[in-house]
Amino acid sequence: MTQTRAYAALSAGQTVKPHMIDRRELRPDDVVMDILYCGICHTDLHMARNDWGHTMYPFVPGHEIVGRVSAVGSAVTKHQPGDLVAVGCMVDSCRTCAPCQAGEEHYCANQFTGTYGGLDRHDGTPTYGGYSERIVVSEDFVLRVPEGLDPERAGPLLCAGVTAWSALRHADVGPGTKVAVAGLGGIGHMAVKLAAGLGAEVTVVTTSPGKRDDALELGACDVLISSDADAMGAAMGRFDVVIDTIPVQHDLSPYLMLTGLDGKVIVLGMIDMVPSFHSGILLMGRRVLTASAIGSIRETQEVLDFCAEKGINSDCETISVSQINEAFERMERSDVKYRFVIDMGTMA
Repeated sequence: MTQTRAYAALSAGQTVKPHMIDRRELRPDDVVMDILYCGICHTDLHMARNDWGHTMYPFVPGHEIVGRVSAVGSAVTKHQPGDLVAVGCMVDSCRTCAPCQAGEEHYCANQFTGTYGGLDRHDGTPTYGGYSERIVVSEDFVLRVPEGLDPERAGPLLCAGVTAWSALRHADVGPGTKVAVAGLGGIGHMAVKLAAGLGAEVTVVTTSPGKRDDALELGACDVLISSDADAMGAAMGRFDVVIDTIPVQHDLSPYLMLTGLDGKVIVLGMIDMVPSFHSGILLMGRRVLTASAIGSIRETQEVLDFCAEKGINSDCETISVSQINEAFERMERSDVKYRFVIDMGTMA
């Protein structure tokens, strides 16, 4: 084991603070990454506070990790020291179930191993995230950061970005597709950029008229105010796909009604009980209500490569490690456009 500096929550009622953790010694297929940047996801905060009731302490958040390879195991072939690489939401899976064999590790039938808050499949030790100076991960779960992608802004692509990307790709979004993105936060702003990059006609649906200029700057061609009943009524049946990134419990009926025949509403943000709605909304348009979770390793590499090719970056505010707790507080107030990224070099 190697002692590593990190920032950890030690209990549900505490802020994150400096803490020493153990990183494992190299296995043959392992990559050691010195962490340069780590994005802050709302899941980090939920887990740090034990909002979902399964956090193990000490808890080190961070699953939007970008860094450089400093060492590799004897069997590693995909990466070498000096490479710019990344780690997202997963560090392992069973690798043998049908989803894993199909390259859909994030739907592992035996549950993927999270970058944080999980247990290593080999030795049962807890996994710790990227609010730390280094991490050790199997090469199969390490991504290549392509040339031309800004490493300081790449981290959010590993969670918010791939979550939007996977949903868009499985909905066959491309030139001519009419896409509505509901909510303009971390996932929503990436959904707008990526859908526009794929050639879709994008409209942002928001409660906030003040977000109109931001939405248009991100690549939307129109903005629909969800509290405007007349505007929502006039837009009924207008869209092929609605990407719903709203993170709180809400009525899905208005968003389903925005789609036409065979339209899809894909839920990405609401992790909660879904309020009931009349089945006739689905029946009378052969509409589809579905959901999507993060993305596979293959899809994560795809979105990194696509963003490098198209010049797409997440919109971030870079902070020092000393500002993490302040960032948590601001994130709860939605006081960020649209993701915080920690400069881990400030830990020195």
